[in-house]
Amino acid sequence: MDRVSSAASATFQSVHYSDITGHVGLIWEKNKAPLIVPMLRFMVFWCLVMSLMLFVERVYMGVVIVYLKLFGRQPEKSYKWEPLKDDVELGNSAYPMVLVQIPMCNEKEVYQLSIGAACGLSWPFDRIIIQILDDSTDPLIKNLVEVECQRWASKGINIKYEIRANRNGHKAGSLREGMKHSYVKLCDYVVIFDADFQPDPDFLTRTIPFLVHNPQVALVQARWKFVNADECLLTRMQEMSMDYHFIVEQEVGSSIHAFFGFNGTAGVWRMSALNEAGGWLDRTTVEDMDLAVRAGLKGWKFVYLSDLKVKSELPSTFKAYRNQQHRWSCGPANLFMKMVKEIVRNKKVSIWKKFYLIYSFFFVRKIMAHVVTFVFYCVVMPATVIVPEVLVPKWGAVYIPAIITILNAVGTPRSLHLMMFWILFENVMSMHRTKATIMGLLEVGRVNEWVVTRKLGDALKSKSGDKARKKLQLRFGERVFLPELCVGAYLFICGCYDLSFGKNHYFVYLFLQSFAFFIAGIGYVGVFVPNS
Repeated sequence: MDRVSSAASATFQSVHYSDITGHVGLIWEKNKAPLIVPMLRFMVFWCLVMSLMLFVERVYMGVVIVYLKLFGRQPEKSYKWEPLKDDVELGNSAYPMVLVQIPMCNEKEVYQLSIGAACGLSWPFDRIIIQILDDSTDPLIKNLVEVECQRWASKGINIKYEIRANRNGHKAGSLREGMKHSYVKLCDYVVIFDADFQPDPDFLTRTIPFLVHNPQVALVQARWKFVNADECLLTRMQEMSMDYHFIVEQEVGSSIHAFFGFNGTAGVWRMSALNEAGGWLDRTTVEDMDLAVRAGLKGWKFVYLSDLKVKSELPSTFKAYRNQQHRWSCGPANLFMKMVKEIVRNKKVSIWKKFYLIYSFFFVRKIMAHVVTFVFYCVVMPATVIVPEVLVPKWGAVYIPAIITILNAVGTPRSLHLMMFWILFENVMSMHRTKATIMGLLEVGRVNEWVVTRKLGDALKSKSGDKARKKLQLRFGERVFLPELCVGAYLFICGCYDLSFGKNHYFVYLFLQSFAFFIAGIGYVGVFVPNS
């Protein structure tokens, strides 16, 4: 009797499952031709248009960079630059007064490096003020930073340790509060360094002359150099992306438009230009870009020095990198929505510069590049495998992405052999960037979230090899990222379908990309630092 009932139950379940799958299949076939196919064709068309726009932008910048390299157009040739000389009569007063601001928050691993480097800058000791803006919430770290400042003060360095009652406005609020002190009014220029940046002693002697001899210049920006680029595959991938930004995007903006986005650190501002632009605002998570755009709309010019490099650190944990990329993607999109009308109505800059700001600087690079990467390569193209009636032309599926990838990767020749890993990794990160971009455009969710990017400094070096890279014993929710796993599963299913029924051989890419999402989904990216 039990066998009969078990067999009947199994038969019922089988029939019930068949009914469900048959019903789903019927709905799919019924809606496929009139709804799904036209919608997917529209998405393919939209993605191809966006890809072409991105392609043209990349090729344009590539042509400009080749021209600049061939004809050797250096900032020293475009702007007046002469080293500042000692004056017997004026003495040190011949040098302008410089304020160096170092904002930090719980930077236990790196505070000594940045403070030491700033105090070692080659400049008359009575013409420079080092200002440490400490927002640390840990009393122990606050005490360590204050003691370090006192140590340098005892050596004759003019260093100020400043704290505030709250962390309102995050970094922008800290910098704005630092500008309120009476001694700041004595300064002609202000230099900003993040807590992990270590400038060489000649930083000021190479940057300040551009500002002294060119009254129309508001900002001189240096390039970042990464001290931990070889720490793991995650940092190598970041280096490839960041090198393109500094070698191509910043160089083109400086040479053609005398405008680019301030990187928030390793830059020198003319104090009068900063104040004229409205100072530091905390309305977005990209206060540096906000200030740069406002100053650019006032007619000020920017100079980028690609051969002046300042040592800094890349995030080496996946969680820290995700948080950083959320801020860097959400902030520009949000700033674009806040400033697009102001840019259009501006009377001080040319129509060409307005077009550059709206179309190239914001729309293509800060918004479209993120969205089209994820939507096209991780959603639409895999969907065409299941809907074979919709075709993606080979030039859109292969040629354009290949050229864009090569143009992005040439900035880091030593990592060309890692290009495939970089493509897969960038596609994974495009999901987070797309989500953050949409939040910024709609001003919803975590639009104003600010998480301090954790820097490790010499923490790893001080621990034994295996122990230093031991996995953290994290809770399930912290260790596993469900969005990555879901996208990975979708790509894997599409890959299996293409392998069985498809003709485009997309399954090779789909399987590789799904594995990249799975690896990110279980948090197996970057280094892992033990709690103790």
